[in-house]
Amino acid sequence: MSTPLEVLKKYWGYPAFRPLQEDIINSALAKKDTLALLPTGGGKSICFQVPAMCQQGICIVISPLIALMKDQVYHLKQKGIKAIAIYSGMSKREIDIALDNCIYGNIKFLYVSPERLKTDIFIERVKQMNVNLWAVDEAHCISQWGYDFRPPYLQIAGIRQFHPTVPVLALTATATPKVVVDIQEKLVFKENNVFQKSFSRSNLSYSVLYEDAKLTKLVDILQKVKGTSVVYVRNRRKTKEIADYLKQCKISATYYHAGLKSEERARKQEDWIQGKVRVMVSTNAFGMGIDKADVRTVVHMDLPDSPEAYFQEAGRAGRDEKKAYAVLLFNNADKHEAIEKLEETMPTIPEIKKVYNALGNFFQIAEGAGIDMVFDFNITTFSKRYNFSVLKIYQSLKFLEQEEYLYLSEGIYQSSKLMVLYNKQELYKFMLDNLELEPIMKYILRVYGGVFDGYVKIKERQLAQHLNSNVKDIIKTLQILDRVGVIAYEKYKDEPFIQFLKPRLSEQNLYLNVEQIKERIKVFKDKLNAMISYATETTSCRSKVLLAYFGENKSENCGVCDVCLGRNEKEVDEKEYQEISILVKKYIKDQALSLNQINKKIPYQNKEKLNRVLKMLLDYNFLQKQENDTYSWNNKA
Repeated sequence: MSTPLEVLKKYWGYPAFRPLQEDIINSALAKKDTLALLPTGGGKSICFQVPAMCQQGICIVISPLIALMKDQVYHLKQKGIKAIAIYSGMSKREIDIALDNCIYGNIKFLYVSPERLKTDIFIERVKQMNVNLWAVDEAHCISQWGYDFRPPYLQIAGIRQFHPTVPVLALTATATPKVVVDIQEKLVFKENNVFQKSFSRSNLSYSVLYEDAKLTKLVDILQKVKGTSVVYVRNRRKTKEIADYLKQCKISATYYHAGLKSEERARKQEDWIQGKVRVMVSTNAFGMGIDKADVRTVVHMDLPDSPEAYFQEAGRAGRDEKKAYAVLLFNNADKHEAIEKLEETMPTIPEIKKVYNALGNFFQIAEGAGIDMVFDFNITTFSKRYNFSVLKIYQSLKFLEQEEYLYLSEGIYQSSKLMVLYNKQELYKFMLDNLELEPIMKYILRVYGGVFDGYVKIKERQLAQHLNSNVKDIIKTLQILDRVGVIAYEKYKDEPFIQFLKPRLSEQNLYLNVEQIKERIKVFKDKLNAMISYATETTSCRSKVLLAYFGENKSENCGVCDVCLGRNEKEVDEKEYQEISILVKKYIKDQALSLNQINKKIPYQNKEKLNRVLKMLLDYNFLQKQENDTYSWNNKA
């Protein structure tokens, strides 16, 4: 078999691995369960793709996002590596063919969504596969303490029993120390084994700028820092408004959100990637799986929900290792708006039950029926019909998903596809007997290669143009060919969908784990409070605050954030430092005080400078923490 470096050079064209990649790969090849923590853009996919290519058999990759799966499968195929993805929304026939190819067709990578793991069809086929590695992408999703908990991830431990000697390689870019422990426990690691690259990004400057006139400041930033940019906002309306404003200021910009038609989203994304448009104004729907190295600025106009979300989004800047800027524009109103929005978003238990009951009525499902049924779901239509808040609907659905009553898709666009089920002789006879269908079948055979071997993507509009027909008639013809068994045809999807995982229950009989829901709401609140603390911090290095949140204690300041550069406050000179230090020592000489008590008792007029010196005294260990969050003077420092 090839060595990891040989595989890297052959398929990826890189002369060497990045730091930690080779250690992680060697750990997986040594059959050790491994957790890899690498920052956004740190090359996580290489860590499981290379060891899988070094061995016989197939690597099964569990990933939560259809967009990421499709993107990675596409890039692997471009390199001549056989890969397949299976996810919710595919037909049983499609899944059957894909799984058979994984057993008999020399497939190297099978990407699956986590809810797929407990289905009978998957379990029976995976037993027959020659699995060489379980790769768990976005592994923080397995932990209820993580910011994006996905209950189906808990099924991963169960499927390990079918190949007990095959190691797990879990990967994530965002995990607190508590989540790191939880991931290893939930995946049943034989022993703790964590590789963590420092999340520190020396080329990336973090800043929080206190601004009431945010649009003016945004334009100022984009005029001063040339190059590609992403601007994140909370709601869809603001994406267009800000993009239009930037265009009025002669800055090339477009906007992106999940409510746009798939073709429009794809076009906008491609224009931005190719540099035809400089600035993308977006909700957090944009960015996952986007590999654009030369982003110079990421600007947040609104407060993100958590440090994890902010770290991941800000980390999309400067992947080329050149100087880049992550800027959060913040003002006093943002804190109150974020707290109010969280309160408005979180449903009560009765509200969750009402949403569940309304769903059953919306899709006309009788009690006791509906298991495994799939429905296209337009949340706006549902909201208007039942007068529910869209935000509360979404969060209610996420809680119902966590309770495993339903699955909510991410609404990713899925192209139309087909395959020919007849063999060539049967198809020839069919066309002789049905001459009116011969033109469309001949065109399909001529244009789309491999239609006898598996599903291929098609474009109904292209078929219609060639055959001088219209799209509706083409779709109708393909559906007829599907019904009579000549082809298998899957029409495109452009709506999110809901799949019911259990029979419909009455509102009264719907059981919800109230304590777990309360705990999840507490997690959301704690993460928002951590984000508020980051935004309102004026004395600690931004990079140090973020790294400390993820359990990395960095001793030196970054030197490039707004705090380190003294943008939010004036530096304290030596005379002022000595003056304040003497006062602090005097007031806590005989009794320990809290920082708040010190601030109130010391008669120093400039409280900003006083707080600055208090932070410095903490950093230099002159203030020693005692019980009840009080501090005394440390004479040994």
